[in-house]
Order: sequence, then structure tokens, then C-alpha cells
Amino acid sequence: MPHIEDPSSNILFPMRSPRKHIPVPPGSISSQTRRLFLQNAGFGLGGAALAALMNQDAAAAGADPLARRGLHHAPKAKRVIYIHLVGAPSHLDLFDFKPELQKRSGQLCPDEFFQGKQLAFIREQPNLLGTPKDEKFAFRNCGKSGIEISNLLPKLQGVADDLCFIKTLHTDQFNHAPAQLFALTGFSRFGRPSIGSWVSYGLGSENRNLPGFVVLVTGQVLGAGNSAWGSGFLPTIHQGIEFRSQGDPVLYLSNPKGVSGPERRMVVDAVKDLNQLALDDVGDPEIATRISQYEMAFRMQTSVPELMDIASEPKRIHEMYGTQPGKTSFANNCLLARRMVERGVRFVQLFDQGWDMHGSVFDRLPQKTGQVDQPIAALITDLKERGLLEDTLVVWNAEFGRTPMAQGTSGNGEGRTKAGRDHHKEAYTVWMAGGGTRPGHVYGQTDDLGYGIARDPVHLHDFNATLLHLLGIDHERLTFRYQGRQFRLTDVHGEIVNGVLA
Repeated sequence: MPHIEDPSSNILFPMRSPRKHIPVPPGSISSQTRRLFLQNAGFGLGGAALAALMNQDAAAAGADPLARRGLHHAPKAKRVIYIHLVGAPSHLDLFDFKPELQKRSGQLCPDEFFQGKQLAFIREQPNLLGTPKDEKFAFRNCGKSGIEISNLLPKLQGVADDLCFIKTLHTDQFNHAPAQLFALTGFSRFGRPSIGSWVSYGLGSENRNLPGFVVLVTGQVLGAGNSAWGSGFLPTIHQGIEFRSQGDPVLYLSNPKGVSGPERRMVVDAVKDLNQLALDDVGDPEIATRISQYEMAFRMQTSVPELMDIASEPKRIHEMYGTQPGKTSFANNCLLARRMVERGVRFVQLFDQGWDMHGSVFDRLPQKTGQVDQPIAALITDLKERGLLEDTLVVWNAEFGRTPMAQGTSGNGEGRTKAGRDHHKEAYTVWMAGGGTRPGHVYGQTDDLGYGIARDPVHLHDFNATLLHLLGIDHERLTFRYQGRQFRLTDVHGEIVNGVLA
């Protein structure tokens, strides 16, 4: 019996002849690989598009049917926009003002901050580094809640009463790649599903014509790379799909020149038939995933171009976000995120690179905050105006925080302008908005110098457990059986942070 080889899975699938007792001629469609068939046909859907365009609900080993429907309890949030600041912003200069640290800036840090501690680059006992006393770095009490936010984020100050801060998040990792993986997959090494994949696996999609988990990247995701949105051992239907702001939103989505829609439909149908033959023979669920990939690819040719056309938005919206159609920018991605959740995309993850400030932090931080402040505040305002913020959870997070000690210089005098902040895993600030969180609220408190936790610690497993809880999922019950055991996002840890729930 002839065979057809699937190059991406290294499995040989028995291939039936089109008719009984009639041998398959060499060079016929049935004797070729699917990839070769597509190449010879001249249509080239492309492996990247096929791997990217998947989103239909599919049965998965070990799935909890309640989790897949979000029925463990009533959900407060239906969808998530998760903003990950790659490299980790200096939270002490944005959200966690420490007058005592500012007062003692330039003094040698206490022994307990350095001796026996894990630091990425600081090798000699450093000096403390407080926030500058310049007006642009000053903090002010914002809104009715009185939450302190730096003047570096003036637009975010305007929506302070919609934000719920956690000032005591802590992690186990102090280098970028393992810390990114730990924050987003619950494990510090490659191979585990990302949080967006777990949500897709648990809840499925709200729109059959769009992926349930979409990724938008500004710059590069250094460290973890695309494993930050990978599906790990979950069916690949749940991996994050990276959309681009310029050119084809997804690679190879458009028809090649000279190929019409009906002709493309013929190709999809032919490949579906080939895959169905293999599925009937071996029952591999990944083949069913491939079938849905082709179908999704075909449907997305209509749905995605309309989704990505931000030029259709009113002038007021562009002015609010600071967007420029046709260009790649974080502002454009924020507007796209709103358009996606509006159309039923379950989990949108925005990555923004450039926050790893080991030197000249007080020169570089205003540049980065200037890029994200307006669009993030606009996103929250826009969602609220449209009645979407109530059941859309917006998250600001990073892989860790930054030290209250100076890196590279004394942190005092002329060298202060060149000072940076090293990686800090002991405590840092994140916030959420909407989706059932307490608006205008601060949870937890760090010590007077911003190094450790004074009260109400929150581990990353607790944070992820709480995020799933807001979506109606019990983190202990959303599991997948792999290599003989049940795995989950929070491993064997995690407690709900009830203090941030509305």
C-alpha cells in the first residue's frame, strides 16, 4: 500500500488508492506528500499559516468538560488583553514610590539586600537608588481612590480609578528567559503551555472565523521567544497566533497571484480529503487539528483583513490612541486588541520590548512610558465606553521587577544619570483593570526601601490562579494528562487572591 509522509509529524500515514484494485500512478496527487502537492499546485498556503490558523474546539485527552465551558463557577471576565512589558519596567519609578529610598539614595544598601541574594549583574555591594526629585518623575495621588502613579504616566493617571494594583508580586526566577516562561507558562523551562493556550483549551473560541488566542508584538520578545505563547503539550490548535501590523496579517494568508477564491476552496477541500483518509486510518487528533487549520485559513481570508483595517476607525479614536494606520506601533496594537476582543477573540497578548534598563534608567524610562501611556489609557477608556471593560480583563505584567539598588554607578552625584536597575524577583508591581477586579484598589505593600514584602505577598502562581478564577475556571481542575500525570498552569501551587476581586 502506498504511504504519504507528513513532514511536520514524522508519521507515515497509510494512503488508500482513489478506487479499489486500481494502482496509484507515480506522480499522482495521492502518491505525493501534501506539502509537495501544494507546491506543485502553485497555491502555497505555507506551513506558517497552517500552524497559525487554528481555533476550533477539539477534544483533548484529560480535558475537564466544565473547564472547557468555563462552568466551574460564574465568570466575571469573558476575555483577556494581557500586556507583557518585555525586560521589566522600573516599577519603583512608576507605581511604588518610596520616599525613604529617595532620601537614602546613594547610601550603601543594607547587607541583607546583597549578601546571599541572587542578582543578575550586580557583583559588588551597591548603593541605593531612589526616584529622581524632578517634577516629571514625581508621584501624585490620582482620582477618587488617591492611588499614587508617576507623572511619567499622565494618561494612566486619568484612569487610576479603574485600576487594581498588586504591589507584592514575586517570582522564583531572576533571568529573562526562565522568568518569562515562569510568568507565562508556570514553569521555568521550555515545553509547557502558555497561559493563553490554557485559556483557549479551557474556554474555546467565541468566533469560529478568528483564532481564540492572538499575539501582537512590538519589537522582539527576547529570552523566551515564541515559547511565551506556545501550546506546549496541549493540542496545537491552542497555540497563540502572531498577527503582524504590516503586510499580510498572517504569513501566506492571501491567495497567490492568479488564484481565485473558488480555486483556493478546491485546494482546501483536496487537502481535507487527504487528511481525512489519514485520520480514519490512525485517529491522530493532530490530523483533525490540521483539517481545522485549513478551514480556518480559508475563513480568515475574509475575516482578518477587515479586522486589521484600523483605518476604518473614526478620527476621534485615532487621536485618543495616537494610532497611525499602516505603521507598526504599540498604539496600533492596542487598538487592534480592542477590535479583536470586540469580535470574540478570547485572549489577546501584547508584547512590548525595550524595558530592560541596566543603565541610564532615568533617561530611557521616559522614552518607553511615552510610547505606552496614551494607548493603554485609551484602551481602558475605549473598552469602558463600549461596555466591554466590565467583562474584559486587562493585565499589565512583566517577568520580574527592578532593584532599589543602582547598577553600574554609585547611584549618586554625576554618575547617577548613567545608573540602571538590575533584575529583582523579590517584589514588584503589576495591575489589572476590568473583568471583575476591584477598581481603584491597591493590594499588598512593600518595605520602606521597596526591596521586600511588608504584607500580603502574591506569588506568580497565585496571580495566574486568580486570572483563571476571574474567567470562571478553577485552576486546580483545568488539567491535561501528559506523560502519565495531570498537568496544570499552576503546577501544584496557587491560591486565589480574594483581595483583588470585586
